[in-house]
This record gives sequence, C-alpha cells and structure tokens, in this order.
Amino acid sequence: MHSSKVARAVLILSLLPVSLIAQTTQHDQAFWQAIAKNHYAVPANQSAAALAHELSQLLGSPDPQLRDDLAYSIFANWIARPNVLQPSELQALADEWRANLKIGIGESGTNSVLKRSFSSLCLSMIAERDAKTPFLGEARYHGLLADALTYLQSERDLRGYDAKLGWIHANAHTADLVQALAAGSLLTKEEESQILSAIATRFSSAPQVYTQGEQDRMAAAVLAVIRRSSFDTANFEGWLTRLQDEDKNVWANPLTPETLARYQNRTYFLQALAVRLSLESDSSRTADFKMRVLGILRTR
Repeated sequence: MHSSKVARAVLILSLLPVSLIAQTTQHDQAFWQAIAKNHYAVPANQSAAALAHELSQLLGSPDPQLRDDLAYSIFANWIARPNVLQPSELQALADEWRANLKIGIGESGTNSVLKRSFSSLCLSMIAERDAKTPFLGEARYHGLLADALTYLQSERDLRGYDAKLGWIHANAHTADLVQALAAGSLLTKEEESQILSAIATRFSSAPQVYTQGEQDRMAAAVLAVIRRSSFDTANFEGWLTRLQDEDKNVWANPLTPETLARYQNRTYFLQALAVRLSLESDSSRTADFKMRVLGILRTR
C-alpha cells in the first residue's frame, strides 16, 4: 500500500470507537485461551478496555467454549479485579450490554438469545462491583434495572441447557442481574415492588416448567429485595397473597399445560425461597417471612 494510504488508514482507525476497531481486529481462540491459562492477566502491551470490547463479540457465539469458558470467565475475572477495567470503561461496557438485551427479542428459530443472556450475566458482575463501590451513577443504575426487568419478562427463549450450545439460561442470568442490582444503595421502594411484580409476571407468562434451577435464581433475587431494611413487610404479604389467588384459579378452570406450568413454577419458586430464608441469620423479621411462605406451601 502507498505510504500516504497507510497514513490515511491509521488516521481513520484512530478516530473509530474502540468497539468498532475491536470488531475488525479479532484475535483467535488461542489468544483468549492463553489469557485464561495465564491467570487472566492482561497481555503485555494490550489495552484491557479494547480487548473487553472485542471480547464482547463472543458473548453471542454458538460455541460454548468461546462464549462461556472464555468470554464470560475472562470478564468475571477482569470485572472483579479493581485495577483492570476502570469505572468509565465499565460504564461503556454496561451501555453496550444493556443495548444487547433488546437485540432480536421475539425472534424464533435463531440463537440470538445467547448474546442477550450472556450480556445479562456480565451485567450482573458489573452490578455486583457497583454495589460494593458505586460508579454507575443514578441514571445508569435505574436505567439498567428498568431494562433488566423488561428483559426478564420479554424473553421468549427459555431454554436452560442445550447439548450443543451449552448454557443458555436467559431468565436465570437475568435473575442474577436483578439480585445484584437489589443489593445496591440506589434501589427505591417503588423499584422493590417492581422487581416482585416482574418476577410474578414472568411466572405467569412462562409457557413451560423451568428445568435448570431458574426458580431458585429468582428466589435469590426476591431474597435480595426482602433483606433490605427499607422493604415493606405488608408489600410482601400482599404479593404472596396475589400469587396464591392466581394459583387457586388454576384449579378452578380446566387445566392446560400452560396453567399447570405456572402453578409448578411458582411452587418450586416458593420452595426455593423457603429454603433460602431458612439459611438466613435468625431474626424475627426473617422468621415471619419464612412462616408466611411455608403457610402457603402447606396448602399446595
């Protein structure tokens, strides 16, 4: 290439967003495997931020080794380590992954769920870090929670594990994100209610019985809400009563696979929540919650 063309190309690349550069300079699988083998250290003379945006492209890969064993595992380590990715870099990743939650929603016959699901899982790690050392800011935090709850209710691909694709687990990963956000200091009382409502809606709309522990992951998200000192006990009582009333209607009408799935999912959820409450440190508040849940289970 002529030297002036080379200079022009370099100039153009320098002006491109990091995420676009990453998409045009993909490293191979051996590169990412070497990072994992080297205790997830960032390679010498490499930018962790640029690599992170490139690595994001693998979150939608149908290859479970690339998507889960490498991309997710590398992000898990880099996000948890305070000196690898800086707050502004994590904010940029959070914005990118939030946008991914909306891509391909409603599609059938594709695996677009993979990018949505694993973006949600990676966002849960950002939310965990933010809960310990806040950096997202109010607008980004509340926007992320709103997007997470919308995605939890909107996802139609509810596969848990696939023999070829590995883990898909979209609702479980989103429950992890909601759980992490519920531990944050910015959560409002209104958002506490919104979380409970979104989970109830998901159980009402899921057309199948979850088979890979999704009910337990949602129980963990609810537990994170009711642990909060600001949480209104009466709100929890009312929420449980509404769940129970919906389940009574299941038996009052002719059974269908869908209505039975709703009943089973809520039963398994309540069982998981009762166990998780039993593992909490003893307190009159926790005991009251547990007894209320057990009381409902005795009638099922």
